[in-house]
Amino acid sequence: MFLDNLVLGAGATGMNLGDALVTLVTFLILMALLKKFAWGPLMGIMQQREELVASEIEEAEKNRKESATLLAQNEKLVKETQANMAEILESAKKQANAQREEILAAANAEAARLKDSAQRDIAAEREKAIEAIRGEVVSLSVLAASKVLGKEISEADNSALIKETIAKAGEVK
Repeated sequence: MFLDNLVLGAGATGMNLGDALVTLVTFLILMALLKKFAWGPLMGIMQQREELVASEIEEAEKNRKESATLLAQNEKLVKETQANMAEILESAKKQANAQREEILAAANAEAARLKDSAQRDIAAEREKAIEAIRGEVVSLSVLAASKVLGKEISEADNSALIKETIAKAGEVK
């Protein structure tokens, strides 16, 4: 009865059961063909894509971990290099200070040596000048005395006068 109502009801609307069955069978055949030729390969492609994405995610995670490891190693190397550089700079500073002290000591020693040499030279030149002045004073004294006395002084008198003048010049000093 249900079928009769369906057929009678369909007849009233202009649709018959044969057309509905053909449409249903055609739809089922079309679904089976789509499942075999379209849905299966489409699902296979989707599965391959899913596997590809999963492998790329795994590879990216692996690369991230390697990058983190390399970054940590690089940071360690940078710290070691900075420590070595600081040691080298400190050593260079110490060496430069030591060289500076050596140069200053050598310069001070040379300056002291030059000063002592100059003082000895000055003392020797002063003694020469004093001796020269004494000689001149004696000569001038003899000349002045001979003019004052108006006579020629003998060699013995000259010698005694020179000694006396030298003694007096030495006392003045």
